[in-house]
Amino acid sequence: MGRPSAKERKPYDGEAIADVAVRVFLERGYDGASLDDVARAAGITKASIYYHVPGKEALLARGVGRAFEALDAAMRERGAKSGAPAARLRHIVRRTIEITVAMLPEVALLLRVRGNTRAEKEIVARRREFDHVLARHFARAQRAGEIRDDIDPRLAARLLFGMLNSITEWYRPGGKLAASDIVEAVFRLAFEGLEPRRRS
Repeated sequence: MGRPSAKERKPYDGEAIADVAVRVFLERGYDGASLDDVARAAGITKASIYYHVPGKEALLARGVGRAFEALDAAMRERGAKSGAPAARLRHIVRRTIEITVAMLPEVALLLRVRGNTRAEKEIVARRREFDHVLARHFARAQRAGEIRDDIDPRLAARLLFGMLNSITEWYRPGGKLAASDIVEAVFRLAFEGLEPRRRS
C-alpha cells in the first residue's frame, strides 16, 4: 500500500508527529525505530518531519517531556508544597498515579529509556531526580512519625514506583477497570500499608 496523496494526508505539526513517534518508539523500541518508521506510520515524508523537528532525539524529548511537564507541575501544586509531610506525600503519589494512567504512552516510553544517547541520559537523570524527590518526602513523613519508619525511604520510593510503573505494562484504557478505579486501588494499597506501627 503506497503513501497517501497530499490531499489525503492528515496535516501534521510537531505535537502530532510526536504522538506518532511515541507509538512507534513503544512498538519498535527507541533504538530499533527510525525516522523512516515514524514517517511511514504518519503517512508523511521524512522531509516533512525535519520541517518540524531536527531529528529522532527531539521527538523522544518532546514525547517524554510531556510526562515530565505533568509531573513537575504536580510537584508545584499546593497539596505538594504545604501541609503535613504525609499529606504532601499522599498528594504527590496520587497525582503521579493519575498522570501515569492519563498519559500512559508517554510514561511508558519514559520508563523504557535506557540511557544510550545524550537525550536518553538526560531523561534517565531526570527520572532519577524524581525518585530522589519522592524518597525525600518519604523521609520527612517518617521523621514526623506519620508513616512507618522501619523501611529505608529510598527503598520505599523504589518499591512504590515499581508498583506504579507496572501500570504501563498491563493497563489498557477502555477495559473493565476505569482509570479512577486504578488510581484508587494503587493509592489505597500503598498507604494502607504505610500506617505507623502500633507501639506496645
